[in-house]
Amino acid sequence: MINLLTLERNKIPALIVESGEKTSHRFLEFFTVNIRNLNTRKAYVRAVACFLSWCEDRGIRLENIEPITVAAYIEQHPASPPTVKQHLTAIRMLFDWLVVGQVVPNNPATSVRGPKYVVERGKTPILSKEETRTLLNSIDISTVIGLRDRALIGVMVYSFARVGAVVGMKVEDYYQAGKRWWLRLHEKGGRYHEVPAHHKLEDFLDTYIRAANIGDDKKSQLFRTTVGKTRKLTENSMYPVDVFRMIRRRAMKAGILTPIGCHTFRAVGITNYLDNGGTIENAQVIAAHRSPRTTKLYDRTGDQITLDEVERIVI
Repeated sequence: MINLLTLERNKIPALIVESGEKTSHRFLEFFTVNIRNLNTRKAYVRAVACFLSWCEDRGIRLENIEPITVAAYIEQHPASPPTVKQHLTAIRMLFDWLVVGQVVPNNPATSVRGPKYVVERGKTPILSKEETRTLLNSIDISTVIGLRDRALIGVMVYSFARVGAVVGMKVEDYYQAGKRWWLRLHEKGGRYHEVPAHHKLEDFLDTYIRAANIGDDKKSQLFRTTVGKTRKLTENSMYPVDVFRMIRRRAMKAGILTPIGCHTFRAVGITNYLDNGGTIENAQVIAAHRSPRTTKLYDRTGDQITLDEVERIVI
């Protein structure tokens, strides 16, 4: 378990080790018991390690950390506001855990405020529907790898799915119910989210599954890695970074210069849906967002309107 954290006992920060075995044990418990999401776990490990290292460099012991100490760390942090806020959250949660475990008497981060950060428009690079169509049509579907890549991108476009949910799909997560085919996506927090498959996506997936000959292996991974450059699929699932590299490679071959990533297609799907009369409430449901404000960040339907209005300036 500790290896999953990239944090072993001999790598525990010195400030924690010198405070005794009870503190070290409670420190490890915070990451292994309290935080279930692996990505959050890794991010919090880095955040806490940075803070404790900063304190150690200044000769500040664990029991001497005060609100002004945390405030000073946050004030000088060179990262972007979202990263700083994440670091403060990690520090605050760690000390909450230490207080409950009676390791320290109080939480010095409770009263410290992070930087103000308000987002009203997402920063994810987006493609137009024409560019998206160009990208999909540029993929060579004479190979199983091309069929896989087209189907994978299609899932993200037509279901607004996160790349983590897509690469986590098994063959059985594309299934028939009545006359329709559905996608079962494994979302954050262990939640399952089911979305009906668009008719074009059905074609993408059916063609890929037949070519890959994996239709009867229901428990196996749907989107698989390849053996080097052999174009043969393994039984292993792709990782998000594999998808990112594939997208960049495909975009370059299609002549698309926009620095797109996996999240681009979530924004493409939502924007296109809203542009064709869909509602933000239904987009929220399809995307499995907890708040419509989050969904709105992916809505770029106003971009073209803004550009058209700017072009009215004739000088």
